[in-house]
Amino acid sequence: MAKIMVVDDAAFMRMMLSNMLTKMGHEVVAEADNGKSAIEAYEKNSPDIVTMDITMPHMNGIEAVKGIIAKDPAAKIVMVSAMGQKEMVIEAVKAGAKDFIVKPFKEDAVWGALERVLKG
Repeated sequence: MAKIMVVDDAAFMRMMLSNMLTKMGHEVVAEADNGKSAIEAYEKNSPDIVTMDITMPHMNGIEAVKGIIAKDPAAKIVMVSAMGQKEMVIEAVKAGAKDFIVKPFKEDAVWGALERVLKG
């Protein structure tokens, strides 16, 4: 079981992903609705894994990845992207993200990404 922080500007997406993760046996320890609050929540909650939306107001997911990695180079971040955001996913991975999942979420894809990241 991993402690996970879910970051997405859409409350519905956070709820969907949180429910899926809880059903898989993980604990959702924090949520954030933009990159700036994600960095603050990461520092307070020290999650094992972060699921990070790419497109958000105030600070996007790529900038948030850079901010979290700057404070914790070992952070495990899984990007969440809509179809057609390939360039941004590549940029996020270069910034330090470990894996990605595509919206709409498929349970097996979420499970696979978490397993890969947890195993390193």
